[in-house]
Amino acid sequence: MKTFSKLTGRLLGQPMFHLLEKIERFKKAGRDIIHLEIGDADFRAHQHIIDATKNALDADKTHYVNSMGLNELRDAICEYTLQTLDFRPRREQVLVMPAHAIIDTLIRCVANPGDEIICPEPGFSSYHAVLTYLNLKKTSIPLKEENKFCLQAADIEPKIHDHTRLLIITSPNNPTGSVLSKKQVRDIALLCQQKDIYLLSDEIYSRVIYEGQHYSCSFLDQCRERTIILNGFGKSFSMPGWRLGYAIGPVDLIQKMGLLFQTIYSCCSPFNQYGAIEALTGNQEVVEARIKTYKSLRDFILSEINDIPGITCTAPKGAFYIFPNIKETGLTSAAFADYMLKKADVALLPGTHFGQTGEGYVRICFTKKQDELHRACERIRNALKERVQCDQF
Repeated sequence: MKTFSKLTGRLLGQPMFHLLEKIERFKKAGRDIIHLEIGDADFRAHQHIIDATKNALDADKTHYVNSMGLNELRDAICEYTLQTLDFRPRREQVLVMPAHAIIDTLIRCVANPGDEIICPEPGFSSYHAVLTYLNLKKTSIPLKEENKFCLQAADIEPKIHDHTRLLIITSPNNPTGSVLSKKQVRDIALLCQQKDIYLLSDEIYSRVIYEGQHYSCSFLDQCRERTIILNGFGKSFSMPGWRLGYAIGPVDLIQKMGLLFQTIYSCCSPFNQYGAIEALTGNQEVVEARIKTYKSLRDFILSEINDIPGITCTAPKGAFYIFPNIKETGLTSAAFADYMLKKADVALLPGTHFGQTGEGYVRICFTKKQDELHRACERIRNALKERVQCDQF
Protein backbone atom coordinates (compact mmCIF):
# COMPACT_ATOMS: atom_id res chain seq x y z
CA MET A 1 0.00 0.00 0.00
CA LYS A 2 1.38 3.42 -0.96
CA THR A 3 1.99 5.78 1.95
CA PHE A 4 3.49 9.21 2.49
CA SER A 5 6.75 9.86 4.30
CA LYS A 6 6.73 10.42 8.05
CA LEU A 7 7.84 13.98 7.38
CA THR A 8 4.50 14.82 5.73
CA GLY A 9 2.70 13.97 8.96
CA ARG A 10 4.62 16.77 10.65
CA LEU A 11 3.81 19.48 8.10
CA LEU A 12 1.86 22.37 9.63
CA GLY A 13 2.11 25.19 7.09
CA GLN A 14 1.18 28.71 8.16
CA PRO A 15 -2.08 29.12 10.09
CA MET A 16 -2.70 32.59 8.64
CA PHE A 17 -2.93 31.14 5.15
CA HIS A 18 -5.42 28.51 6.31
CA LEU A 19 -7.49 31.38 7.72
CA LEU A 20 -7.14 33.30 4.47
CA GLU A 21 -8.80 30.43 2.58
CA LYS A 22 -11.76 30.65 4.97
CA ILE A 23 -11.96 34.42 4.55
CA GLU A 24 -11.99 34.09 0.76
CA ARG A 25 -15.02 31.80 1.03
CA PHE A 26 -16.79 34.42 3.15
CA LYS A 27 -15.99 37.13 0.61
CA LYS A 28 -17.31 35.04 -2.25
CA ALA A 29 -20.55 34.76 -0.28
CA GLY A 30 -20.80 38.57 -0.31
CA ARG A 31 -19.33 39.37 3.11
CA ASP A 32 -17.43 42.66 3.48
CA ILE A 33 -14.37 41.41 5.36
CA ILE A 34 -11.81 43.88 6.67
CA HIS A 35 -8.38 42.23 6.47
CA LEU A 36 -6.22 42.81 9.53
CA GLU A 37 -4.74 39.31 9.65
CA ILE A 38 -2.00 39.03 7.01
CA GLY A 39 1.28 40.93 7.42
CA ASP A 40 0.91 42.74 4.12
CA ALA A 41 0.50 46.47 3.52
CA ASP A 42 -2.20 48.04 1.40
CA PHE A 43 0.53 50.30 0.03
CA ARG A 44 2.12 49.35 -3.29
CA ALA A 45 5.84 49.17 -3.92
CA HIS A 46 7.47 52.47 -4.82
CA GLN A 47 7.29 53.31 -8.50
CA HIS A 48 11.06 53.36 -9.09
CA ILE A 49 11.24 49.75 -7.86
CA ILE A 50 8.38 48.69 -10.12
CA ASP A 51 10.00 50.48 -13.07
CA ALA A 52 13.35 48.78 -12.46
CA THR A 53 11.64 45.38 -12.41
CA LYS A 54 9.73 46.17 -15.62
CA ASN A 55 12.91 47.41 -17.30
CA ALA A 56 14.66 44.16 -16.39
CA LEU A 57 11.84 42.18 -17.99
CA ASP A 58 12.02 44.34 -21.11
CA ALA A 59 15.77 43.73 -21.22
CA ASP A 60 15.13 39.97 -21.16
CA LYS A 61 16.55 39.47 -17.67
CA THR A 62 14.58 36.23 -17.49
CA HIS A 63 17.21 33.50 -17.70
CA TYR A 64 19.16 31.46 -15.18
CA VAL A 65 21.58 33.40 -13.00
CA ASN A 66 24.00 32.71 -10.16
CA SER A 67 22.14 30.66 -7.56
CA MET A 68 23.76 32.73 -4.80
CA GLY A 69 22.16 35.86 -6.25
CA LEU A 70 23.24 38.47 -8.77
CA ASN A 71 26.67 39.83 -7.89
CA GLU A 72 25.30 43.36 -8.36
CA LEU A 73 22.61 42.68 -5.76
CA ARG A 74 24.99 41.01 -3.33
CA ASP A 75 27.33 43.98 -3.63
CA ALA A 76 24.40 46.35 -3.03
CA ILE A 77 23.49 44.35 0.09
CA CYS A 78 27.09 44.65 1.32
CA GLU A 79 27.01 48.42 0.84
CA TYR A 80 23.54 48.73 2.42
CA THR A 81 24.78 46.74 5.42
CA LEU A 82 27.71 49.13 5.78
CA GLN A 83 25.35 52.11 5.75
CA THR A 84 22.88 50.62 8.24
CA LEU A 85 24.97 48.33 10.49
CA ASP A 86 28.46 49.86 10.22
CA PHE A 87 30.23 46.84 8.76
CA ARG A 88 30.69 45.64 5.22
CA PRO A 89 30.41 41.87 4.75
CA ARG A 90 32.25 40.10 1.97
CA ARG A 91 30.17 39.18 -1.07
CA GLU A 92 30.78 35.51 -0.19
CA GLN A 93 28.88 36.05 3.06
CA VAL A 94 25.67 36.99 1.22
CA LEU A 95 23.02 34.64 -0.16
CA VAL A 96 19.89 35.85 -1.97
CA MET A 97 16.72 33.78 -1.60
CA PRO A 98 13.14 34.20 -0.36
CA ALA A 99 13.42 35.46 3.21
CA HIS A 100 11.00 32.81 4.40
CA ALA A 101 13.19 30.03 2.97
CA ILE A 102 16.20 31.25 4.94
CA ILE A 103 14.62 29.94 8.14
CA ASP A 104 14.25 26.43 6.74
CA THR A 105 17.56 26.38 4.88
CA LEU A 106 19.60 27.65 7.81
CA ILE A 107 18.08 25.26 10.33
CA ARG A 108 18.61 22.27 8.06
CA CYS A 109 22.27 23.26 7.66
CA VAL A 110 23.08 23.59 11.37
CA ALA A 111 20.89 21.04 13.17
CA ASN A 112 20.19 17.31 13.14
CA PRO A 113 17.01 15.52 14.32
CA GLY A 114 16.89 15.67 18.10
CA ASP A 115 18.89 18.90 18.37
CA GLU A 116 17.39 21.89 20.18
CA ILE A 117 16.54 25.31 18.80
CA ILE A 118 15.64 28.18 21.13
CA CYS A 119 12.87 30.53 19.99
CA PRO A 120 11.06 33.49 21.54
CA GLU A 121 7.34 33.01 22.07
CA PRO A 122 5.09 34.60 20.91
CA GLY A 123 7.09 34.37 17.69
CA PHE A 124 6.70 33.93 13.95
CA SER A 125 4.72 30.75 13.27
CA SER A 126 7.11 29.46 10.62
CA TYR A 127 9.83 28.91 13.22
CA HIS A 128 7.58 26.36 14.89
CA ALA A 129 6.40 24.86 11.60
CA VAL A 130 9.96 24.29 10.33
CA LEU A 131 11.19 22.81 13.61
CA THR A 132 8.20 20.47 13.77
CA TYR A 133 8.57 19.00 10.30
CA LEU A 134 12.35 18.64 10.76
CA ASN A 135 11.74 16.74 14.02
CA LEU A 136 13.78 19.18 16.09
CA LYS A 137 13.13 20.16 19.68
CA LYS A 138 11.80 23.68 20.13
CA THR A 139 12.72 25.34 23.39
CA SER A 140 10.51 28.39 23.94
CA ILE A 141 11.42 31.52 25.87
CA PRO A 142 8.19 33.30 26.93
CA LEU A 143 8.03 37.00 26.10
CA LYS A 144 6.09 38.76 28.83
CA GLU A 145 3.96 41.86 28.48
CA GLU A 146 5.34 43.27 31.73
CA ASN A 147 8.81 43.18 30.10
CA LYS A 148 7.44 44.87 26.96
CA PHE A 149 7.73 41.49 25.21
CA CYS A 150 11.54 41.83 25.10
CA LEU A 151 13.89 38.84 25.22
CA GLN A 152 16.37 38.78 28.09
CA ALA A 153 19.73 36.96 28.09
CA ALA A 154 19.09 35.85 31.67
CA ASP A 155 16.00 33.96 30.50
CA ILE A 156 17.92 32.27 27.68
CA GLU A 157 20.98 30.98 29.53
CA PRO A 158 19.24 28.24 31.61
CA LYS A 159 17.69 26.87 28.41
CA ILE A 160 21.00 26.23 26.64
CA HIS A 161 22.12 22.59 26.72
CA ASP A 162 24.65 20.35 24.97
CA HIS A 163 22.26 19.75 22.06
CA THR A 164 21.35 23.41 21.60
CA ARG A 165 22.42 24.47 18.11
CA LEU A 166 20.71 27.79 17.42
CA LEU A 167 19.01 30.74 19.07
CA ILE A 168 16.49 32.72 17.01
CA ILE A 169 15.75 36.33 17.88
CA THR A 170 13.48 38.79 16.11
CA SER A 171 13.73 42.53 16.57
CA PRO A 172 11.40 44.21 15.84
CA ASN A 173 9.32 41.25 16.85
CA ASN A 174 6.41 39.66 15.04
CA PRO A 175 3.71 39.66 16.47
CA THR A 176 4.37 42.00 19.41
CA GLY A 177 6.33 44.83 17.76
CA SER A 178 8.87 44.85 20.59
CA VAL A 179 12.35 46.22 19.86
CA LEU A 180 15.42 45.05 21.75
CA SER A 181 17.65 47.63 23.41
CA LYS A 182 21.37 47.93 22.76
CA LYS A 183 22.16 46.24 26.10
CA GLN A 184 19.73 43.39 25.47
CA VAL A 185 21.25 42.75 22.04
CA ARG A 186 24.78 42.95 23.45
CA ASP A 187 24.02 40.50 26.27
CA ILE A 188 22.40 38.00 23.88
CA ALA A 189 25.30 38.13 21.41
CA LEU A 190 27.87 37.64 24.17
CA LEU A 191 25.89 34.72 25.60
CA CYS A 192 25.85 32.95 22.22
CA GLN A 193 29.58 33.50 21.90
CA GLN A 194 30.18 32.12 25.37
CA LYS A 195 27.98 29.06 24.77
CA ASP A 196 29.26 28.57 21.18
CA ILE A 197 25.87 28.37 19.45
CA TYR A 198 24.58 29.87 16.22
CA LEU A 199 22.43 32.99 16.37
CA LEU A 200 19.79 33.83 13.77
CA SER A 201 18.97 37.53 13.94
CA ASP A 202 15.69 37.99 12.07
CA GLU A 203 15.83 41.66 11.06
CA ILE A 204 13.07 41.66 8.45
CA TYR A 205 11.40 44.67 10.14
CA SER A 206 14.64 46.51 10.96
CA ARG A 207 13.69 49.62 8.94
CA VAL A 208 10.23 49.81 10.50
CA ILE A 209 11.15 51.51 13.79
CA TYR A 210 9.04 54.20 15.50
CA GLU A 211 10.97 54.87 18.70
CA GLY A 212 14.68 54.38 19.34
CA GLN A 213 16.75 52.51 16.78
CA HIS A 214 17.53 49.03 15.53
CA TYR A 215 20.46 47.14 17.05
CA SER A 216 21.87 43.99 15.48
CA CYS A 217 23.66 41.09 17.17
CA SER A 218 26.03 41.12 14.21
CA PHE A 219 28.06 43.87 15.94
CA LEU A 220 30.12 41.22 17.73
CA ASP A 221 31.34 39.02 14.86
CA GLN A 222 30.12 40.88 11.75
CA CYS A 223 28.44 37.61 10.68
CA ARG A 224 31.82 35.90 10.25
CA GLU A 225 31.60 33.37 13.07
CA ARG A 226 28.10 32.48 14.34
CA THR A 227 25.60 35.26 13.59
CA ILE A 228 23.28 35.02 10.60
CA ILE A 229 21.20 38.01 9.59
CA LEU A 230 17.86 37.39 7.90
CA ASN A 231 16.55 40.41 6.01
CA GLY A 232 14.52 41.14 2.92
CA PHE A 233 12.42 43.48 0.86
CA GLY A 234 8.80 42.54 1.58
CA LYS A 235 8.30 44.61 4.74
CA SER A 236 10.60 47.63 4.54
CA PHE A 237 10.12 48.23 0.82
CA SER A 238 6.51 47.00 0.39
CA MET A 239 7.64 44.18 -1.94
CA PRO A 240 6.00 41.04 -0.49
CA GLY A 241 5.09 39.57 -3.87
CA TRP A 242 8.70 39.67 -5.05
CA ARG A 243 9.43 36.88 -2.52
CA LEU A 244 12.99 38.04 -2.11
CA GLY A 245 15.30 38.29 0.85
CA TYR A 246 18.88 37.64 1.86
CA ALA A 247 21.05 36.02 4.48
CA ILE A 248 24.42 37.30 5.72
CA GLY A 249 26.53 34.80 7.62
CA PRO A 250 29.80 32.87 7.94
CA VAL A 251 31.18 32.00 4.50
CA ASP A 252 31.24 28.23 5.02
CA LEU A 253 27.64 28.18 6.28
CA ILE A 254 26.41 30.48 3.51
CA GLN A 255 28.01 28.16 0.94
CA LYS A 256 26.16 25.15 2.37
CA MET A 257 22.88 27.08 2.45
CA GLY A 258 23.53 28.14 -1.14
CA LEU A 259 23.99 24.52 -2.24
CA LEU A 260 20.75 23.52 -0.55
CA PHE A 261 18.91 26.43 -2.13
CA GLN A 262 20.41 25.57 -5.53
CA THR A 263 19.28 21.95 -5.13
CA ILE A 264 15.67 22.95 -4.48
CA TYR A 265 15.12 26.26 -6.31
CA SER A 266 18.04 26.68 -8.77
CA CYS A 267 17.98 30.48 -8.43
CA CYS A 268 15.79 33.52 -7.80
CA SER A 269 14.17 35.35 -10.70
CA PRO A 270 16.70 37.85 -12.08
CA PHE A 271 14.15 40.57 -12.88
CA ASN A 272 13.03 40.57 -9.22
CA GLN A 273 16.63 41.01 -8.18
CA TYR A 274 17.00 44.13 -10.32
CA GLY A 275 13.98 45.55 -8.50
CA ALA A 276 15.72 44.74 -5.21
CA ILE A 277 18.90 46.53 -6.33
CA GLU A 278 16.83 49.63 -7.00
CA ALA A 279 15.17 49.31 -3.59
CA LEU A 280 18.54 49.38 -1.83
CA THR A 281 20.29 51.97 -3.98
CA GLY A 282 17.39 54.21 -5.03
CA ASN A 283 15.42 56.92 -3.24
CA GLN A 284 15.33 56.15 0.50
CA GLU A 285 13.29 59.22 1.39
CA VAL A 286 10.13 57.55 0.13
CA VAL A 287 10.84 54.59 2.41
CA GLU A 288 11.20 56.86 5.44
CA ALA A 289 8.03 58.72 4.47
CA ARG A 290 6.10 55.45 4.39
CA ILE A 291 7.42 54.46 7.80
CA LYS A 292 6.15 57.82 9.12
CA THR A 293 2.76 56.89 7.66
CA TYR A 294 2.90 53.55 9.49
CA LYS A 295 3.69 55.38 12.73
CA SER A 296 0.68 57.62 12.25
CA LEU A 297 -1.49 54.55 11.67
CA ARG A 298 -0.02 52.87 14.74
CA ASP A 299 -0.86 55.85 16.91
CA PHE A 300 -4.36 56.00 15.47
CA ILE A 301 -5.25 52.35 16.02
CA LEU A 302 -3.74 52.34 19.51
CA SER A 303 -6.06 55.18 20.46
CA GLU A 304 -9.05 53.41 18.92
CA ILE A 305 -8.35 49.91 20.29
CA ASN A 306 -7.56 51.09 23.83
CA ASP A 307 -10.90 52.87 23.90
CA ILE A 308 -12.77 49.56 23.53
CA PRO A 309 -13.89 48.07 26.89
CA GLY A 310 -12.13 44.81 27.68
CA ILE A 311 -9.13 45.46 25.43
CA THR A 312 -5.76 46.99 26.32
CA CYS A 313 -2.67 47.34 24.18
CA THR A 314 0.89 48.51 24.76
CA ALA A 315 2.55 50.56 22.04
CA PRO A 316 4.84 48.58 19.73
CA LYS A 317 8.12 50.30 18.92
CA GLY A 318 8.50 48.62 15.55
CA ALA A 319 6.98 46.36 12.84
CA PHE A 320 3.38 47.04 11.79
CA TYR A 321 1.36 45.00 14.25
CA ILE A 322 -0.34 45.62 17.54
CA PHE A 323 -0.83 42.76 19.99
CA PRO A 324 -3.86 43.66 22.12
CA ASN A 325 -4.61 41.92 25.41
CA ILE A 326 -8.21 40.64 25.22
CA LYS A 327 -8.29 38.63 28.47
CA GLU A 328 -10.92 40.86 30.09
CA THR A 329 -13.42 39.91 27.38
CA GLY A 330 -13.50 36.37 28.80
CA LEU A 331 -12.81 34.90 25.36
CA THR A 332 -9.85 32.81 24.35
CA SER A 333 -7.70 34.13 21.54
CA ALA A 334 -9.19 31.67 19.05
CA ALA A 335 -12.76 32.36 20.18
CA PHE A 336 -12.23 36.12 19.98
CA ALA A 337 -10.82 35.92 16.44
CA ASP A 338 -13.61 33.57 15.32
CA TYR A 339 -16.28 35.78 16.87
CA MET A 340 -14.93 38.91 15.17
CA LEU A 341 -14.81 37.18 11.80
CA LYS A 342 -18.36 35.83 12.07
CA LYS A 343 -20.06 38.73 13.86
CA ALA A 344 -18.01 41.78 12.88
CA ASP A 345 -16.57 40.78 9.49
CA VAL A 346 -13.09 41.64 10.82
CA ALA A 347 -10.26 39.18 10.22
CA LEU A 348 -7.43 39.10 12.76
CA LEU A 349 -5.15 36.41 14.14
CA PRO A 350 -5.34 34.62 17.50
CA GLY A 351 -2.23 35.12 19.59
CA THR A 352 -1.91 31.33 19.80
CA HIS A 353 -0.92 31.27 16.13
CA PHE A 354 2.40 32.51 17.49
CA GLY A 355 2.72 29.98 20.32
CA GLN A 356 0.76 29.08 23.44
CA THR A 357 2.11 32.09 25.35
CA GLY A 358 0.08 34.17 22.89
CA GLU A 359 -3.12 33.05 24.61
CA GLY A 360 -5.14 36.05 25.69
CA TYR A 361 -3.91 38.22 22.80
CA VAL A 362 -4.67 38.80 19.14
CA ARG A 363 -2.54 40.24 16.36
CA ILE A 364 -3.74 43.10 14.20
CA CYS A 365 -1.87 44.35 11.13
CA PHE A 366 -2.53 48.09 10.86
CA THR A 367 -1.09 48.94 7.42
CA LYS A 368 -4.49 49.94 6.06
CA LYS A 369 -6.19 53.22 5.27
CA GLN A 370 -7.15 55.08 8.44
CA ASP A 371 -10.87 55.04 7.68
CA GLU A 372 -10.74 51.25 7.26
CA LEU A 373 -9.01 50.88 10.63
CA HIS A 374 -11.72 53.07 12.17
CA ARG A 375 -14.46 50.91 10.63
CA ALA A 376 -12.77 47.77 11.92
CA CYS A 377 -12.49 49.10 15.47
CA GLU A 378 -16.13 50.23 15.43
CA ARG A 379 -17.18 46.77 14.32
CA ILE A 380 -15.12 45.15 17.11
CA ARG A 381 -16.58 47.57 19.66
CA ASN A 382 -20.17 46.90 18.54
CA ALA A 383 -19.67 43.14 18.41
CA LEU A 384 -18.36 43.08 21.98
CA LYS A 385 -21.18 45.34 23.14
CA GLU A 386 -23.74 43.02 21.52
CA ARG A 387 -22.14 40.02 23.20
CA VAL A 388 -22.29 41.68 26.62
CA GLN A 389 -25.96 42.56 26.11
CA CYS A 390 -26.75 38.99 25.08
CA ASP A 391 -24.98 37.65 28.17
CA GLN A 392 -27.10 39.93 30.37
CA PHE A 393 -30.33 38.36 29.20
